Amino acid sequence: MRIGLYPGTFDPVTLGHLDIIHRATVLVDRLVIGVAINRDKGPLFSLEERVTMIETECARISEETACEIVVHPFENLLIDCARDVGAGMIIRGLRAVADFEYEFQMVGMNRRLDASIETVFLMAEAQHQAIASKLVKEIARLGGNVAKFVTPEVRKALQARFGADC
Repeated sequence: MRIGLYPGTFDPVTLGHLDIIHRATVLVDRLVIGVAINRDKGPLFSLEERVTMIETECARISEETACEIVVHPFENLLIDCARDVGAGMIIRGLRAVADFEYEFQMVGMNRRLDASIETVFLMAEAQHQAIASKLVKEIARLGGNVAKFVTPEVRKALQARFGADC
């Protein structure tokens, strides 16, 4: 069984994330969405909220693609998480050249830690390349319309959090 791990904080999950998830399902039999517990980032949504959002959004993708999608919170090293879930590959999304330098360093370090786990990069579709969770939160906080960047369910969660129509 081919198992892939797609890690991130998903605070919140965006259409860009969902694009990568959907496209990754053709590469694996089981896709594990690793939701990072990163206290240093101070997430807007709790771990439980982020997991629920991803499970809700991924249920549709799993049904459509017949790929098993599992959500797995983690707080350890990414490479250890990959081992924990039996992943043979780590899937990373790239939006722009700026992402590449950081990702290149991560691949090098992860290969040194465990050369048996490959990293696969998927470029976001053009209409999703500018989407970043950080920017979506900022737009929502300031009352801007985020409908082009997130699903209706995630938009409702943002509206509830900020108490504004976004």
